[in-house]
Amino acid sequence: MDTTQNTPRVEFAKAAPKAFRALIGFDAAAREGLDPALVELVQIRASLLNGCAYCLHMHTSDARKAGESEERLHLVGLWREAPHFYTPREQAALALTEAVTVPSGGVSDEVYTRAAEHFEEEELARLIALITTINTWNRIAVATRRTPGTDQRANSR
Repeated sequence: MDTTQNTPRVEFAKAAPKAFRALIGFDAAAREGLDPALVELVQIRASLLNGCAYCLHMHTSDARKAGESEERLHLVGLWREAPHFYTPREQAALALTEAVTVPSGGVSDEVYTRAAEHFEEEELARLIALITTINTWNRIAVATRRTPGTDQRANSR
């Protein structure tokens, strides 16, 4: 068994504190005014797509603490097959999350228009920023081999 796959790498927050603080600020600004339940669903979906166990653990834990149901958490990866569990607004956000996260030639007009039908312009801009930040966090966590359950919030549970 290759244990180097599980060995954490650089501690990003300590090694690049300005970049870390800037990303924290961007993340906070992106979330402003968005429904916290929607924020967690978006972050969970992006983390699943990016294969980021660290962020997936963190955001499913946060969602549970905020009252999210186990059913919705279990089905978010297959939300299209279980649409009755998610509002049309949440479905539009999840579709946009997938389009921004998975390199597929960009965000189609159909996906963008669907999101624009459910979000005011300022909300839509923040949603795009949120998707961008979770993708950045996912890539940092994967690149630095962050271990699920080791975030500061996990230690305070």
